[in-house]
Amino acid sequence: MFKDKMTPMERAIAISQGNTIDRIQCNPNLSNGIARVAGLKISEFNHSSKALSHAVIETHKRFGGDGAKIFTDLFIISEAMGAKMKYPEDNTVDLLEPAIKSIDELSKLTPVNPLKDGRLPIHIEAMKIVKDAIGSEVPCSAAIVGPFTNACFLIGVQEMTKLMIRNPEAVHKLCKISLDSCISFVKESLKQGVGISICEPMASSTVISPTHFRKYCTPYMEQLVNFIKDKGSTPSVHICGKTDPIWQDIVDLGFSAFSVDNVVSLSKCKETIGNQIKIMGNVDPSTVMYSGTPNEVKVATLICIRDGYDSRKGYSVMSGCGLPVETPMDNIHAMLDVTRELGWPIDPEKIDFLIKKYGGI
Repeated sequence: MFKDKMTPMERAIAISQGNTIDRIQCNPNLSNGIARVAGLKISEFNHSSKALSHAVIETHKRFGGDGAKIFTDLFIISEAMGAKMKYPEDNTVDLLEPAIKSIDELSKLTPVNPLKDGRLPIHIEAMKIVKDAIGSEVPCSAAIVGPFTNACFLIGVQEMTKLMIRNPEAVHKLCKISLDSCISFVKESLKQGVGISICEPMASSTVISPTHFRKYCTPYMEQLVNFIKDKGSTPSVHICGKTDPIWQDIVDLGFSAFSVDNVVSLSKCKETIGNQIKIMGNVDPSTVMYSGTPNEVKVATLICIRDGYDSRKGYSVMSGCGLPVETPMDNIHAMLDVTRELGWPIDPEKIDFLIKKYGGI
């Protein structure tokens, strides 16, 4: 097994200053799989800041990836606003019932207090614990659902889809109150010294049209990004599924980096917007990371590096979305280990050599 010569924080600082690094950045994006690393059931950290922070810290210690993310699920803001959740004993939380059933109940919704409502205080406290424990070693961030996606969870995806066509004014009202809650949570998160990564899966071109993205998502995302920038930070963003029709829109919103799904062509994304924004991605989280062998993971990782390493604004290896909970630990190690073996600077001939080595060609 190859060893890092720099901490993730040293590597990030060196990149920002244009200095030499030991390897390309790599963040496997474990999501709720951090429970397995810490020997916990997922239910144990849904209601415990100590358990959640412990899982994040242990994941950093075990793998040494280039980020430590405080995250459990996409529903913590909508839940704090009145939505009801399914709490499996050892699986990811899911939406059971939206906060309201129709737009007539809009008056029931009020912006959250992140220090009191739902599980938000648990996340805030976990951010503080993680930042204090490992913040000097690795960039720490909070993954926060975006205003449009959160608005969908407040009324239900099916009802929101109808409203986008029949009642645009109602959609804007939902997105505005959702934005207010997102801003409140982000404000408290930034006080803990962490960065912000925004997850906006319902904004995908697989889910809504680019026209609806620009009409219902862009105005509120722009306000959230500008709020974060005004506080001295710049967020990254992940949007699931197909996104190529809105790539320039994402750039124009001013994010620091864009995490792309595995269904997206990484090379096309690089060619289209790589001179404007850092790109992260996009090893297949299911077919490769979950179901593949360590050697298959190494080959897929190397192919992504080959396609993205020379992106003008930078490139970081990631899985195309959050990894399934039971992703083999050996596969996660394989993703990072092959970046260490490849080293820096990136040599295209060495990439080809290693692809043949691990692909059995």
